[in-house]
Amino acid sequence: MDKHYLSPLFSPRSIVIFAGCDADSSPATVHAQLLVEHFKQGGFTGPLTYLDINTSGTLSDLVKSRVDLAIIALPEEQLSAALEVAGSIHCKAAMMISSGVRADLAKRLHDIASGYGMLLLGPNCMGFQRPNRQLNASILGRMTQKGATALVSQSGSVTTSILDWASSNGVGFSAVISLGAHTAVDIAQVLDFLAEDNSTHSIVVYLEGVKNARSFMSALRAAAVAKPVIILKAGRHHGGSHATSTHNGAMVASDDVFDAALKRAGAVRVQTFVQLFSAVKCLSARNLPVGGRLAIISNGGGPAMMAADWVHEVKLNVGTLSTEAATALQSQLSPLANVQDILDLDESADATHYRLAIEACANSPQIDGILVLLSPKPHLDIDRVSETLATLQPKINKPLITCWMGDDLVASGRSILNNASIPTYRTPEAAVDAFHNIASFYQNQQLLHQVPSSLSELAKPDIEGARILIENILTERRKVLTEMESKALLSSFHIPVTKTILARSANEAILVANQLGYPIALKIDSSDIVHKSEVRGVALNINHATGVRDTWIEMMAAVTRLKPDATINGITVQNMSGKPNGRELYIGVRTDEQFGPVISFGAGGTMIEVIADRALELPPLNQFLAHRLIDRVRSAEMLEAWRGAPATDRDALERILLRVSEMVCALPQLREMDINPLILDETGAVVVDARIVIEQHAPTRHHEHLAILPYPSDQESEWPMRDGNRYTVRPLHPHDADMLQTLVRNLSPESRYFRFISTMRELPERMLARFTLIDYDREMAMVAIYRERNTNPDGSIDVTERIIAVSRYVTNPDKSSCEFSLLVADEFNGQGLGSRMMQSIIDVARSKGLATMEGLVLAKNAGMLKLMRSLDFKIQIYEEDPDLKLCVRQL
Repeated sequence: MDKHYLSPLFSPRSIVIFAGCDADSSPATVHAQLLVEHFKQGGFTGPLTYLDINTSGTLSDLVKSRVDLAIIALPEEQLSAALEVAGSIHCKAAMMISSGVRADLAKRLHDIASGYGMLLLGPNCMGFQRPNRQLNASILGRMTQKGATALVSQSGSVTTSILDWASSNGVGFSAVISLGAHTAVDIAQVLDFLAEDNSTHSIVVYLEGVKNARSFMSALRAAAVAKPVIILKAGRHHGGSHATSTHNGAMVASDDVFDAALKRAGAVRVQTFVQLFSAVKCLSARNLPVGGRLAIISNGGGPAMMAADWVHEVKLNVGTLSTEAATALQSQLSPLANVQDILDLDESADATHYRLAIEACANSPQIDGILVLLSPKPHLDIDRVSETLATLQPKINKPLITCWMGDDLVASGRSILNNASIPTYRTPEAAVDAFHNIASFYQNQQLLHQVPSSLSELAKPDIEGARILIENILTERRKVLTEMESKALLSSFHIPVTKTILARSANEAILVANQLGYPIALKIDSSDIVHKSEVRGVALNINHATGVRDTWIEMMAAVTRLKPDATINGITVQNMSGKPNGRELYIGVRTDEQFGPVISFGAGGTMIEVIADRALELPPLNQFLAHRLIDRVRSAEMLEAWRGAPATDRDALERILLRVSEMVCALPQLREMDINPLILDETGAVVVDARIVIEQHAPTRHHEHLAILPYPSDQESEWPMRDGNRYTVRPLHPHDADMLQTLVRNLSPESRYFRFISTMRELPERMLARFTLIDYDREMAMVAIYRERNTNPDGSIDVTERIIAVSRYVTNPDKSSCEFSLLVADEFNGQGLGSRMMQSIIDVARSKGLATMEGLVLAKNAGMLKLMRSLDFKIQIYEEDPDLKLCVRQL
């Protein structure tokens, strides 16, 4: 309810330790010795008890106390027995500090914990640290400094290395959590906890693998709503590619898909350990950028040019002052200084010159971040410059990053910067990389806020016809569609294709060609041939019947010789595209084993693998995402006016990408797809060739095959009010934030207190983001939209929308129950709105397979309690707070 379910694990009020000792004897293992030593050093203020697995006398007392956390640091053969004891004394959570525990034993430990309803971190973990709570429940070394960045790592070695680096660089953490192999509490649950942890303002993750992509994406999106999340993933070039039947299946690696998933979740990925350190250092500072314009201030041209080169390399922009600001600054600097682009203060620059330049950049709306470079110069007081920055930093609301180049001469200056929590680096490139990583957070937030529907606003596709076609092919025990079948499937989603007819003899081909009109193309038709051109199975621009006959004979002979085992259905005859100015493009689909289907786009043609120009995006797409997908490839430049050819119809290309997204969402059987080439010119687009691979898909919940659930637009309905007006009930959308804030601001103080148990007058920014950018997989919020018609003085009519009610549920960790909330605008009470809104989320929760709905209501909120009784909720005493009532209903 208001306390996170992982609080007993990471914020325990009482702890029992199984270390094979009591408070006075020696621990049983090296791990236990380190753990006990950390607790003896003090810090934890709650009840702390040491137990042996054979303990009997104190069990009854411990059962009554209901200990939050049991920490187990015992030999492998004693782990099961210790966990049984922890369960017997009603511990809410357990943590196993161990190494080398096998998967079969880990599974047995998971089952024991699950049987007692206990959370289990481990086995094979090194524990966690919460510096703000003075809790070092780990074997990671001494307590790290306090900070606002949380570190989560799936490698103990990486964790200890980062902590060692952090101690000498002035970087602190709000939490350090080590997740080993086979842990029951996984990365998704930890992200979920940190998303709501008030002491954590940013999150850094070292990741080696993901068990459940859907839950990982759900938690990652929730965390990245308001907090920067930086991820370093190992195993980027790990093997595991499978046999494929399309270009896309062969070209798109799992790591490419992971990268696309992180961007779509609003997280930022770094590629190296050095970049991870840089990101941690930047995130420990106060401010995050809202754009990619980085001002460069330096006392030398060379380092500044190196930084500017790297700014362009990572696709950022050098931030510049306006002409007026540059002129004003120039008058206060050396005559040799140049501030029109890079702010080169000249070798004679001192601390005052640096202060003036930084203040000018801080006040400029054209600059998003400030990089200050310093090279040692004769007579330059480096410590004075560092102290000036330390004084300025609290007054600046933009990222301030430094690069003090050199070693001995700048060492004390770096120390001053570290103590002031100003990120400092040794090379210009590292400093720019650090800014790029945190600037990417802002860019990826734009992707995070895109919540498309499964269907676009284009004409409705023939989904039922497409399913019938797929079912018929599967009944024939085939997976690879012929070109004609592939184009028929595309046509059912209104994707334009060239006319294609199969001919089984040379004479049939001539008859078809005469009907279609010349010029025509001939292509071999065989599900056993992936790349037709490799077996001479494609002939273009045939202009007469003789050419059709001769080409038929030659093609059949060549294909039979080069691919003797292939089953050949015949040769297809189709019109040429009729687009002499057309650009050859490619659209593909591949199904990743973890993240499901992914859409790729890039340059097409026969050299597609060599060109390797592609970008990826997870479905569903909307126009913004389709536009961004096109812009991310190099070949996007040739879509404009290019080499005498007019600019292409990009809108037509975006519509096809939206149609492909519809296909992927509606057809879980779709495994792989190539559209290559797709010809695009100024008049539109047409698919010339396509190849689709399908497979049997067991019936699952709607859109279960997608890593990101689409906006559930099918749940919209309209309802009458008792006064004759009408309102629309629909799922909440991220764009509803302003309307939701207006609803809260207009509530009476009593209504706000009943809903939030708080006197706040509006939703804080993070809470507003959390309430509006939801994951439809684990929660649902329904809003009632009321349209007001207002007549203007000139007689025209304006229609404005407002939210007048919100109902919501969030799935609990047990995945079978959920917590509800309800809010109705004061002036719409008594209209039956509360009942309708509650019924809406009850219906959704039931359709998701949830069994129980529960929620807390203030005991003096008589109206809400009356509503709950009318909806068959049982009103129960809430033991933890007598001012609240627990309302429960079986679904």
